[in-house]
Amino acid sequence: MLRIPLKSGVTRAILPLARLMVRVGITANAITVVGAIGSWIASLYFFARGNFFFGTLVIAFFLLSDLFDGTIARLTGSNGTRFGALLDSTLDRISDAVVIIALILWSVEEEGSWLIPLIASLVLGFMISYIKARAEGLGISCEVGVAERAERLIVLLTSTGLYGLGVSSAMDIGLWFLVIINAITVVQRFYVVMRDA
Repeated sequence: MLRIPLKSGVTRAILPLARLMVRVGITANAITVVGAIGSWIASLYFFARGNFFFGTLVIAFFLLSDLFDGTIARLTGSNGTRFGALLDSTLDRISDAVVIIALILWSVEEEGSWLIPLIASLVLGFMISYIKARAEGLGISCEVGVAERAERLIVLLTSTGLYGLGVSSAMDIGLWFLVIINAITVVQRFYVVMRDA
């Protein structure tokens, strides 16, 4: 939903920095790995300890590094290798899960009402990715859905950031909204596969 209209503008904005990274020898895979590991450490350090606002900023910084790997791959003429695509996709799934797991660790002790929507979001997020991967393995394009990765992260990190600023209802509202849009996306992708298969 957001990726297509924003992609060209974002690419233009990050192009100068991406070119600098290429000149100093930073590879797309290196950006992928550093961004993922950074987000894991930040999630487990900040969110699991209840530091939501600063944690959101640090996690968002590392997750935004995901914008650079594809651009760097194109600038170097590789357009991404098959291994690079697998690495990026795999680490993205782990990063998304670690963010939610860190929130689960905190909510077990401090805010039990978050557990159900967090677990539901974790499961549905994996289902969204799995359905797409399985569909593509069957030769079916499955790019549909109101909540791809960007939308899910925006909802989740906006909620944690606002909660960290003292908006106490932000997480309850944001988490249940995340569950709803995840569920809608799962249904949309199931429908596409059912129709085209």
